[in-house]
Amino acid sequence: MSKTLLDNNMKTQLKAYLERLTKPVELIANLDQSEKSVETLALINEIAELSDKVSVKQTHDDTVRIPSFLITNPGIDTGLRFAGIPLGHEFTSLVLALLQAGGHPSKEEQSLQDTIRHLEGKFHFETYYSLSCHNCPDVVQALNLMAILNPNITHTAIDGGLFQHEVTERNIMGVPAVFLNGQEFSQGRMTLAEIVNKVDTNAEKRVADEINQREPYEVLVVGSGPAGVSSAVYSARKGIRTGLIGERFGGQVLDTVDIENYISVPKTEGAKLAQAFRSHVNDYNIDVIENQSIVKLIPADREGGLHQLQTASGAILKSRSIIIATGARWRNMNVPGEQEYRTRGVTYCPHCDGPLFKGKKVAVIGGGNSGAEAAIDLAGIVEHVTLLEFLPEMKADAVLQEKLRSLDNVDVIVNAQTLEVAGDGTKLTNLKYKNRVDESEHELALSGIFVQIGLLPNTQWLDGTVERNRMGEIVIDSKNETNIKGIFAAGDCSTVPYKQIIIATGEGAKASLSAFDYLIRTKLA
Repeated sequence: MSKTLLDNNMKTQLKAYLERLTKPVELIANLDQSEKSVETLALINEIAELSDKVSVKQTHDDTVRIPSFLITNPGIDTGLRFAGIPLGHEFTSLVLALLQAGGHPSKEEQSLQDTIRHLEGKFHFETYYSLSCHNCPDVVQALNLMAILNPNITHTAIDGGLFQHEVTERNIMGVPAVFLNGQEFSQGRMTLAEIVNKVDTNAEKRVADEINQREPYEVLVVGSGPAGVSSAVYSARKGIRTGLIGERFGGQVLDTVDIENYISVPKTEGAKLAQAFRSHVNDYNIDVIENQSIVKLIPADREGGLHQLQTASGAILKSRSIIIATGARWRNMNVPGEQEYRTRGVTYCPHCDGPLFKGKKVAVIGGGNSGAEAAIDLAGIVEHVTLLEFLPEMKADAVLQEKLRSLDNVDVIVNAQTLEVAGDGTKLTNLKYKNRVDESEHELALSGIFVQIGLLPNTQWLDGTVERNRMGEIVIDSKNETNIKGIFAAGDCSTVPYKQIIIATGEGAKASLSAFDYLIRTKLA
């Protein structure tokens, strides 16, 4: 009896999607007699049974990864290949690849697709992913689309858990890890536009020129996380010219796996909530500018004047009012060796990178809820976890601490001050910490360190402008106003207490209403 990898619900959904195919798709599997090859063949056969436009062919080539399969059209090599079995978070990537290879159009901006079609040169991309990584699909799907659009581009998505020897040989300690023509290209989440900008040297200037042509806004929101999205929607509903600019749509929500405290939504995932945010924004006349970071705020020289924002690409945007909702980023340990071994053992996402440390010893820095949850998750994958907490006791919820202490392969050390991260030049090998009670120093032999010590506001670009506290948070009043007229702030980048998604969305709405009130009471200079 053949093995079944797709349940009935998945088959029903996939069958409905495959009805959108407008041209035949051929799955060419490179296999041997191994168990994983048998599973790969079972998966693609199940897919082929759901549509008369999908066919399967088997081959054996020792120069190509086994097991793997090419998604292409008969007689055409798209260069789009999966090495491994793309289930888990990558199942969506598989479905999209099937649809796009079968002629279903992408929803990406047409101008960006045209840029990809005209890229010159040979680009062979390889992406290492883990099935539990919620950041990986964005990169895999972007590169898959590039391979479909341009015959000079190929892409192989590789399950790092299945091809462990390659992960070791290439010193990969974080996913998604992308190689271009055999050389390191990037690590971590990237959007399609960011990838294109990196390979197309003229793209940034073209984008800056296009941005410079935009007319001034009445409300310009900086940051496309929960607070920013809420601000933009509330502003657009007032019928005023609204802009929304951000580096990645969804912000920190994209780094959140399970969300169970967003009222009216009993349980969801960060990526799904971000998609819902995007869908809501698309319902309104909001000028969305993606993949752009702001490096400078230039306040208006008089009340009622136009504030200006400068992007990293050199473009200038103007607006009567600005709402800053740039969120926060992971806090660093700020010890010697941390930056040197970042992505080479020092990581910040246990869900993404945990599988790469299977059977190894790791440490978790931080005894709050995120640290405890990380240690619990890692305990099921790695050989041993040591959790280090700076304070005399952990701050995590009691239920998490109880679960943590029930695990045989987890040690908790409190009053531990991290001193240094060390390695052999290519990868992390140990961590040094101090016992804050007796001042004794200790060393742990490790392969990985997962940093879970909270967040820092993304406000470093505001030096010399709006008032911030010692933590870098923007100081706001009860109406989200800053010390500069016409400039407001909302969410995790501000002094509002309790950094939660639902609080950020409420603060975004409040900032928008305050900005509208400012506009109707202030005459344009």
